[in-house]
Amino acid sequence: MFAFQDTRGAVDVAFTDRHGGISARPYASLNLGGNGEHPHTVDENIDIVAYAFARGYQAVSDDSIFALPDGTAFPMVVDMRQMHGADVHVVDEPYVAAAAAGAQPGFIGDALVTRETGIVLMVRSADCAPVILADTEQGVVGAAHAGRMGLVAGVVPATIERMRDLGARRINAWVGPHVCGRCYEVPEQMRAEIAAAVPESHAETSWGSPAVDLGAGLRAQLDAYGVESTDVAGCTMEDEDLYSYRRQGKASGRQAGLVWIRP
Repeated sequence: MFAFQDTRGAVDVAFTDRHGGISARPYASLNLGGNGEHPHTVDENIDIVAYAFARGYQAVSDDSIFALPDGTAFPMVVDMRQMHGADVHVVDEPYVAAAAAGAQPGFIGDALVTRETGIVLMVRSADCAPVILADTEQGVVGAAHAGRMGLVAGVVPATIERMRDLGARRINAWVGPHVCGRCYEVPEQMRAEIAAAVPESHAETSWGSPAVDLGAGLRAQLDAYGVESTDVAGCTMEDEDLYSYRRQGKASGRQAGLVWIRP
């Protein structure tokens, strides 16, 4: 279920793989995105992940996938309709109250930030990079969806700036599984345009054609903002435990990056 998990203070971080859900083929089995699958199946997969994420490493009284430790409430999962841009939304107390009452529309954008505890921010991906950010001391977290367009638009720098508006100072980042520079083939003109904005993204595939290195570009942006980053290993094109739109086409589901501040 989780390709990677980390805990820093009261902050938990995770990236999912494609296992442990209820999706049938071709999505089998933990599809967290729509893409033609019945929404109820996707919603149940999200619930399964949310329970597992909230449990973390804590012991529970039974082995049910919907079990939680005593005193732990089921978290609210906040996601968004991703647009390959740089819009960042704050999940604040009024939003949480309205969402709990069923009176709050969903977000449209590519990044979420919050200071609220008990709220799981979720960002989906299939070849783009899910980027999780956290200031564990100040209690500010963020989640961003960064593909080649988001890289150029600066979605990760915009997320950092919004987090700093909320009081973040020392931010750590985790760059989740994504298509690597050895596999992300693009036309020469596209590579030139992206590299003009983010030179570190210039790459070649393992077979010698033009490519974009999302991870290198994102790490350069994080470094420029003084953010220490962890690059979580895993190329979506190469690893069949992960979804990849480039490898699977419309049969590709979506994995996710998750972060919350434990209540």
